[in-house]
This record gives sequence, C-alpha cells and structure tokens, in this order.
Amino acid sequence: MKEQKLVSGMRPTGKLHIGHYKGVIENWVKLQEEYSCYYFVADWHAMTTKFDNTESLRQDKINVVTDWLACGIDPNKSFVYIQSDIPEIAKLHILLSMITPNNWVERDPTLKDMIKMIKSGEEKNNSSQLSYGLLGYPVLMSADIMAFNASFVPVGVDQLAHLEITRDIARRFNNIYKVELFNEPLPKMTQVPLLKGIDGQKMGKSFRNDIKISDDEETTTKKVMQAITDRSRLRKSDLGHPDNCEVVYEYYKVFADRETVETVYSECQKGKRGCADCKRMLAKIINNKFSPIRERRFELSKRPEYIKEILKAGKEKARPVAQEVLERVNNIVGISL
Repeated sequence: MKEQKLVSGMRPTGKLHIGHYKGVIENWVKLQEEYSCYYFVADWHAMTTKFDNTESLRQDKINVVTDWLACGIDPNKSFVYIQSDIPEIAKLHILLSMITPNNWVERDPTLKDMIKMIKSGEEKNNSSQLSYGLLGYPVLMSADIMAFNASFVPVGVDQLAHLEITRDIARRFNNIYKVELFNEPLPKMTQVPLLKGIDGQKMGKSFRNDIKISDDEETTTKKVMQAITDRSRLRKSDLGHPDNCEVVYEYYKVFADRETVETVYSECQKGKRGCADCKRMLAKIINNKFSPIRERRFELSKRPEYIKEILKAGKEKARPVAQEVLERVNNIVGISL
C-alpha cells in the first residue's frame, strides 16, 4: 500500500466529456501509480444544487464510474466509492462545522461561483434561495479530504484558494485540541487548461456544447464541425490567426502531437488550410484518441452489476480508513465515552 493518500471527487452530472478527461481523469490515472488514491462520486455535493432534480442520480453515478473505468481508473490500485456510502464523512462534517468560522465559508471562491451559477440559471433548482446544504459545501468538501487524512488533492490553478479552507480547518482543529492529527493537504497541480465547449463557452452538459467521452465517431465529427474557429476568416484563402481560434486550435494543442500543431499553425497563417479541413482532421485525431476508451466503455455499459460490485468493494476498503479517523476525532473532542 502506498503511504501518501490523495483524495479527489466528481459530482455525478451524467456522462462525462473530453474536458473532464483532459482536465481530471487523465491525471488521476497517472496519480494512482504514485499515491494511495481515493476517488469518489460526490452525490451529496450534487444535491446541494440539484436537490429537486434527482430522477437520474442513480444512473448518473453509474455513468460516471463507467467513464472512469473505461479511461483507466483501476479499482485494484485506487479506492473507488460513492460519497454517501461513507457516513463517517457526514459525521466528520458536523464536527468540523462546529469549529469553522462563518466568514471562512462565505469567502470561499468555489461557493461564490456556485451561487453565481444558480443566479444566472446555469445551475437550476426550484428555489430562488440558497440552501443550508450549499452554504456548508466548503466544510463538506473538507470532510471528504480529512476523513482519509489525505496529504494531497489534485487541483487546477483556479482551485487553489478553494483547497486553502481545508488547510485552514485542519490547522484550526489541530490548534484548538493541541494535537497533530490532520495533515494540511497540499495541492497536486494539474497542467491542462480548461477546455471550452464547441461554442467557445464553458463546456457543459447543460449548454449542449460538449463532446462526450462516450460519443460515437459520427457524433464527435458532427460536433467538431460545428466548433467556432477564427471569426475574422471568411474564405479558405484568407490568412488565418490561430491564436484567435479559441476552440479548434486550442483542441489541437491538447490532443495533437507537436509536429501536427506546428503544421496546422503554419498552414492556417498562410491561408493554405481551410477551417473545414482543419476541423475534419481534428475530429479524426479526437476519435482516434478515444476509440479504445469508447470500446471499453461500451463493454462496461452492458455490466451495470459489475460497476455496483466495484463500488461495494470500494466502500468496504475505504470505510474502515474513515472510521479510524473519525474514532480518533471523537476521542480528541471528547464525544466518545
């Protein structure tokens, strides 16, 4: 067993897209070779904004894990589990909420972003008011990490401030009770920038601008052909501006090899490569990349009971770790008799 623990999770919002793969999952696959990785489906977190829209929640959880396994997450190397299957996380959340100052929660950047998304309509529910559960989101996230006393959390640059509240809560617990129980988890940086949707906006299921990992070749090609390119270029012979091609060229930089990227840049600048040809080539590159993943996913999708068995086994492996941490917390704070 690898000594240093790493925790990361993902809300179940349906089938995952290529942005999830490049921004998160690909990195997870590499990290599981180096760390004791705890990867969880954050169903409680999903309910902070979709408490009135849970009809597909069960299937969404299966879909997320199916995508993970198809992409290379190995349940023999990593702990793969559902957040709500580990009740110790909720119990720790309650205890941590007692010591967390209110203003720490209010200034959390991810919480602010989620509030903005609700008000803008990106996250829809039937209430115009923010729920108590959503306001507690940063503390629950800290409990997700601290329940396993993780040393690392993989994050992007925009999430560094969000991780800081967990470090603050861990430090505050240790200081209040004069112990050295909790690690102050460090960020494990991810380098891939956020992939935009084919319309140049944030990629997401609700915007219908994503390319799903599970999309077939025809669907992928159709979506890529709809992607925006250099808006100033009207004809194939016009000189292009790859740096202004905010979707297609950015996808090339993520999915293509260096030689192909340099060729595309040069030919676009000189007006030798049309946008339609450029997108057709990009679609082939993306389809080639995801073809083996899609084949594995198709086979896994026919075995939902197998996915459930993996999650049950993941719970049985992960829960004793959280139980041990919670028992120590209970002893420290004086709850245990």
